[in-house]
Amino acid sequence: MTYAAPIRDIRFSLEEIAGLAEWRRQGLFLDASSDVLEQILYEAGKLASDVLSPLNAPGDRAGTDLTPEGEVITPKGFAAAYKAFVEGAWLSVSFDPAIGGMGLPKGVALAVHEMIHAANMSFGLCPMLTLGAVEALTAHGTPEQQQLYLPKLVTGQWAGTMNLTEPQAGSDVGALTSRAEPQADGTFKIYGQKIYITWGEHDLAENIVHLVLARLPDAPAGVKGISLFLVPKFIPDAQGNPGIHNDVRCIGLEHKMGIHASPTCTMAYGDQGGAIGWMIGEANKGLACMFTMMNSARLNVGLQGVAVGDAAFQKAYAYAMERKQGRAEGWTDTGPSPIFHHADVRRMLMTMKAKVSAARSICHMTALASDLSVHAKSSQAREIAKAREELLTPIAKGWSTDMGVEIASLGVQIHGGMGFVEEGGAAQFYRDARIAAIYEGTNGIQAIDLVSRKLTMDDGAPVAALIEDIRATSLACEQSGHEQVKWIGKRLSEAVDVFSDAAHWLIRAQAGNAKRDALAGATPFLKLAGDVIGGWALAKGALVALNHLKDKSRDVSYMMARISLAGFFAENVLAQVPGLLSSVTAGSDMLYAPQIDALAG
Repeated sequence: MTYAAPIRDIRFSLEEIAGLAEWRRQGLFLDASSDVLEQILYEAGKLASDVLSPLNAPGDRAGTDLTPEGEVITPKGFAAAYKAFVEGAWLSVSFDPAIGGMGLPKGVALAVHEMIHAANMSFGLCPMLTLGAVEALTAHGTPEQQQLYLPKLVTGQWAGTMNLTEPQAGSDVGALTSRAEPQADGTFKIYGQKIYITWGEHDLAENIVHLVLARLPDAPAGVKGISLFLVPKFIPDAQGNPGIHNDVRCIGLEHKMGIHASPTCTMAYGDQGGAIGWMIGEANKGLACMFTMMNSARLNVGLQGVAVGDAAFQKAYAYAMERKQGRAEGWTDTGPSPIFHHADVRRMLMTMKAKVSAARSICHMTALASDLSVHAKSSQAREIAKAREELLTPIAKGWSTDMGVEIASLGVQIHGGMGFVEEGGAAQFYRDARIAAIYEGTNGIQAIDLVSRKLTMDDGAPVAALIEDIRATSLACEQSGHEQVKWIGKRLSEAVDVFSDAAHWLIRAQAGNAKRDALAGATPFLKLAGDVIGGWALAKGALVALNHLKDKSRDVSYMMARISLAGFFAENVLAQVPGLLSSVTAGSDMLYAPQIDALAG
């Protein structure tokens, strides 16, 4: 089967749940009209289904090759697909028209990239890294760097990468040892080795712009001594075209569990005299510059969880409709029934659909908050939106990518034995999904960030405002007059009370002397928060659907399905939230009990 872009679901989430339609009514984001959005999603969906999806399985089987000269050869068809991607200007959706962008909201760009990643996650990783490079240079580059590099990065003509990890420095970035030596002409010579560099070398773009963390000779130890450097594969000539090959080469490719068509490179800098680089931002403040790129990537990686989850759902649904096995309860036709009609298969499919829909809306709400933090009409509204974006980002990344792994696993389960063999196709989604919970800050780090930084922002005001918004939705559901929607409101009300209790317990623990207790509860809290916020998003959708049913303005069957989806999530996810509270508040004594070491023997 091929991927079919879920345009109706994406529009409903972006416009009705995340609120793009309401903000248009208030005079914001008018360029992202309903007609424009429909056309963009339709054309991006065609690229995803017609061009990228057919390359997904063959690319997974073929993988990438490294030549003795250090050049990476991508699978057949990828170069032509990338050319089509660039010609369609799909990378430029949310960027400033002054540098060649379309100037549309980040939420619209996120919707486009969902389709790209769902159709072919390996392919989608290349432009995703370039997006982050554009944001880092826009925020921290010199005018000369921006003028030279941004127009070509925004089109995708040149690609970007992020170079942090070294063999001894993974999440502990402060341990990196790559060095940068100042030169008389203001450039720097970069020396060192970086590992796990996604799309660090390839044959798609005419140049690759590496953003590299390294230390100056007199840099202090740790994260306070890291600077960021721009190191192009080909040094631009006087006309701004790719010139001589810089002293940077791929010296190895990782053999990975998944995303086989995406080259994950070991990059060597300076083996032949020093790679030429230019500093981005201020000396010893490179990590802050890189975090601009990483924060962008975290939301996009969360969206990868949504994308691969939706692709896994589509495949599982098609298989369940065609695979006949046994006779489902109530099946009246002769012969075996499609497994879709068995209760447990339907439960798994509903779980897949509901969680993918919830995660999509969490990501869309985060993206729109980012847009509002720039474009809202008052400074107060911009500050509130920025706080909401920062609070939701670790949840969007962590909960959505954990969800992607869970949903891909359910897809394998629905396929049964055929899911466990590669010929069935379901296994690739599971293998591809697994990486997203690891990179751009593992999900454990996302949970720590949520608990130790985001909950305590402004004395807890952002999380208090979020809880207030969720309670307003639960009350509106309970007062709706519709029995199923009223029950959704009841479940959401119970869940948000638990969310509030857990958040305040964690805030109090950190204000006292129980920081380790709070950290022990961080990962369960991230799950709890995602469950509640996902339920809130679907409940908002149920209210919108109910209003459309009342005024008969939309497709009746779809609106009823949105209510049923929210109801399923309420009974199967929100109903379990109270049981998570004890995991959040259990403390750390059991984790650090001396006797636990005996388990290792």
